[in-house]
Amino acid sequence: MLASLSAAAQTTAPITTLPVAEHAKEVALFQQELNAEYRNPAESPLPAKELKNFKGLPFFPLNSTARVQARFVRDSLAAPFEMETSTARRPMYRKYGDAYFTLDGQALKLTIYQSLDLIQKEGYQDYLFVPFTDRTNGHSSYGGGRYLDLRLGQIQNGQVVLDFNRAYNPFCAYGGNIPAPCRPPKTACP
Repeated sequence: MLASLSAAAQTTAPITTLPVAEHAKEVALFQQELNAEYRNPAESPLPAKELKNFKGLPFFPLNSTARVQARFVRDSLAAPFEMETSTARRPMYRKYGDAYFTLDGQALKLTIYQSLDLIQKEGYQDYLFVPFTDRTNGHSSYGGGRYLDLRLGQIQNGQVVLDFNRAYNPFCAYGGNIPAPCRPPKTACP
């Protein structure tokens, strides 16, 4: 889902700076909240047997260069569609827009989606879903890709910060019965 772009298409603004210590604190809090959700039997996608021994999810080391500012382009014309999942379930989504950015010297684009089911649920009306694949898939992360969560308020003046330090494997990567795209964790970005 990561796609290369021509250099002409790349017009991302400078990265919004965030002190390394503050960034590390934000990412650590995200990881703690996600681990707490996985420990909670009412919310965890882990089978009971694995939940008993759960110590925490594996995370990549913090990489401050993996936090990028992207140019956001809204797509208000996209028709709703059935999102393909790892099961027969086909939830309704719509393309919300695209994020254009540079990471490791490569111009990239990610598509941002909005769930038509979640916009009807309290607390998720502004939730956005960003699935992506990278070189870690099938090796040190879930083969089907990882997710980033966004909230509408994070998109400001045609810009959005994507922090790949907050990427997570979908719930279905852990053997639960929740099909991909899996429900978002409660730790969606504020």
